[in-house]
Amino acid sequence: MPATATFRFYEELNDFLAPARRGREFSCRCARAATTKHMIEALGVPHTEVELVLVNGESVGFERVLGDGDRVAVYPKFEAFDVTPLVRVRERALRETRFVADAHLGGLAHLLRMTGFDTLYDNHFADDEIVRIAAAQGRIVLTRDRELLKRRTVTHGCYVRAQRSELQLREVFDRLDLAGTVRPFTRCLSCNALLRAVDKAQIAPRLPPAVRERYERFAVCDGCERVFWEGMHWRHMREMVDALLAPALS
Repeated sequence: MPATATFRFYEELNDFLAPARRGREFSCRCARAATTKHMIEALGVPHTEVELVLVNGESVGFERVLGDGDRVAVYPKFEAFDVTPLVRVRERALRETRFVADAHLGGLAHLLRMTGFDTLYDNHFADDEIVRIAAAQGRIVLTRDRELLKRRTVTHGCYVRAQRSELQLREVFDRLDLAGTVRPFTRCLSCNALLRAVDKAQIAPRLPPAVRERYERFAVCDGCERVFWEGMHWRHMREMVDALLAPALS
């Protein structure tokens, strides 16, 4: 017979639940031989948003089969206390923080590149292509589509709640604790390739006269051959980065 288990989801995971189930325990019938992953996603929560699952007080993985009367507590990423001794639901962290963003997050991809993070984006990427890239290259999927994060082969992902790109950047920085690994202005905002410093004399013929007269420091992208300098747009981005890092520096 199908089992009935009691569930409790914590913090922002409640955003994915039906209103009547938020912030409280509730009972739910489970499919035969249902695992924790199956039931968590059946209730609306992408598995990539989950950091820890306790069944009857014991830390378990996504493959744990639920039994009748089990009590399931589901937690997002912890910031307030250390859960190192417990079994997290993913086998390992990614060795390098790299992203692939879906078609609705072009502005966020642009800003992540600004802060130095390798971020693939193409507004023609289909969901299947995003999943393939994430698996092949070990990338974190950034999306506002919770169904995309439920794909079995997506192991690392982040559901982006904010609407505006600057707020999305702050959200991703806070949730993934990125402040300590930023390398601002080291990547091309357009094609994601690394930038390299270049002597002004080498690119002087390519510069507008006013830029050639006013600025001395330049970088070039070997991918798309764009030239960057520290103009007004750069200063606006510098202010944004400084504001983003202010809590970490205080």
